[in-house]
Amino acid sequence: MTIKYAFSRPTSTVEECRDLFHTYTKAGYDGLQLKAGQYAPYVHQPERFLEEWGHKHGIGSALISGGHIDEQGVRQLRELFQFGRKIGTELIVFCHGVSRSETSTEDIRRYAEQLSELGKEASQHGLKLSLHHHHGQPVMHREDFDIFFDRVQPGSVGLTIDTAHLVKSGITDVAELIRAYASVIDNYHMKDFAAGDWQILGRGEIDFEPIFQAILDTGYRGWISADEESGGEIALGLTECLSFLKQGLQSTR
Repeated sequence: MTIKYAFSRPTSTVEECRDLFHTYTKAGYDGLQLKAGQYAPYVHQPERFLEEWGHKHGIGSALISGGHIDEQGVRQLRELFQFGRKIGTELIVFCHGVSRSETSTEDIRRYAEQLSELGKEASQHGLKLSLHHHHGQPVMHREDFDIFFDRVQPGSVGLTIDTAHLVKSGITDVAELIRAYASVIDNYHMKDFAAGDWQILGRGEIDFEPIFQAILDTGYRGWISADEESGGEIALGLTECLSFLKQGLQSTR
């Protein structure tokens, strides 16, 4: 398995969504990591998704989901497992929508146990469940990662590294975290950050050289997604982000 490049970007209109779906392969990407609004209309109609977009390679390589691990949230995740299996998804990327300020150490351990069970369910559908840490969510601080993955059942839940969310959360040594959790990292969301806002890769203040070096040093093989949330034009984000990623990973040795 080699590094595969994906693109992820929110869209606010049907026209933007179609533009994204029609141009990512031409720009050189291997897949899309879809935001909820881009796949939600099809969750109960996977055949319609396949009819409209199934001919596109990697169109739903990952589905990004968010919510709670309550009865409704678990039901929605299970529906997503069914949908993902039918459209050829590899990863379910879960953002846990609970406030970190209201989360205790025991809560983090309990969430790890709950997600472990859901991760095992995902694997029965040929999928992997990956935790996407967020600023302000339960796994946010450096010690939270240790608490969470110490309780996760081996092989049940992976980790999506988001560079900008780490920096926004006060974790400046991203490379250290990558090396510490290389065995569970199964996805990267590469995003830049400056002045409190997300930026196109290369336009913010994050030093990516040690990050690229850590990715190479750990022998990572899998999805690396440009998570473009700066609000810029789709075409610009597609072009600049892929160029930045490829140059960075090829020039850093």
